[in-house]
Amino acid sequence: MLAERELRELLQFVSPDPVLSVYLNTDPSAGNSDAYRLRLRNLLKGVNLPDDVAAIENYFQWEYDWSGKGVVVFSCAPQKFFRVYPLAIPVPDVVHVSDRPSVRVLADLLDSYGGYGVVLVDKQGARLFFFHLGELREQEGVVGEAVKRVKRGGASTVPGALGGIAGRTRHMEEVVERNMKDSVEFAVQFFEANRVRRILLGGSDENVAQFRSLLPKAWQSLVVGHFPMNMNAGHAEVLSKAMEIGQKAEQRREELLIEDLITRAAKNSGAVTGLEATLEAVSGDRVSTLVVAQGYQQPAYRCTHCGYLTAKIVTTCPVCGGEVREIPDAVDFAISRTMRAGGDVEVIHASDQLIKAGQIGAFLRY
Repeated sequence: MLAERELRELLQFVSPDPVLSVYLNTDPSAGNSDAYRLRLRNLLKGVNLPDDVAAIENYFQWEYDWSGKGVVVFSCAPQKFFRVYPLAIPVPDVVHVSDRPSVRVLADLLDSYGGYGVVLVDKQGARLFFFHLGELREQEGVVGEAVKRVKRGGASTVPGALGGIAGRTRHMEEVVERNMKDSVEFAVQFFEANRVRRILLGGSDENVAQFRSLLPKAWQSLVVGHFPMNMNAGHAEVLSKAMEIGQKAEQRREELLIEDLITRAAKNSGAVTGLEATLEAVSGDRVSTLVVAQGYQQPAYRCTHCGYLTAKIVTTCPVCGGEVREIPDAVDFAISRTMRAGGDVEVIHASDQLIKAGQIGAFLRY
């Protein structure tokens, strides 16, 4: 299971020896275990790290149970570093060799499937779910006082009656409001504990609207959509609907993000676009959010002394005069360094605007 602690370990691991990163799609719709092993062997053919290749092949031969849809393996035999993360979502087939684990694909998965909080709400209580990378990680519920209706026409005999509209009384409204407030309080604690990044609400339009209006503004800003859903729905149904609504909302959010990035970069107002300007910002740990087109890959040069990055061909560092070495995938390096420094990474799946702007950019801390 890939949680915050495991991701942090991967980001911090830098080795004097090569690190082999392997992403393998094991979605049952894409074949069987024999087909997966064949694809793995083909992926590893050009890798000249016999101990790491053997460790990975042995894992898939004897230990992996083929129950997931994707698996990620990192190996550095000289450092006795071997980590495996089965996933409930498919991954592209990727092999990468560097001085650190390649987290590019993980960054994409976390951006698309990480940190979903889902609330099913009615007038009495709420069910809360936390889905991360396609898995149900947490599920809780809260139930308040039952909302009891009186018979039509009998409401005038109840203290505090509103006139008996369909048996609805002020007491009932107070019970509903109290239940909603309790559900919101419980939900906020749930969101905080699970570090929820986006929220979806399920239930009737009336219940969803009331619940959302009671949320603190900081959490309201994370609500990306809502949908009708029965309170007794199974978690697989909830996950399916949440991902459907969430992905549509994510596409629209990405469009607005790119527009903002390009506008601010053009005004020189806290953003840059293009590889050279972005690498310069990454070098100075000035990136708050790195924005990169899916699949974009480009070599660059890095100073071994001060860490300066540039896409220009140089033999010595223009900052400190240190030795400069070529890195085959500067984008992967930039993603890792940004995440390690506490920044966010947005992987954009389809944007002509971003491609025209150089396929990469960043919002800056300062």
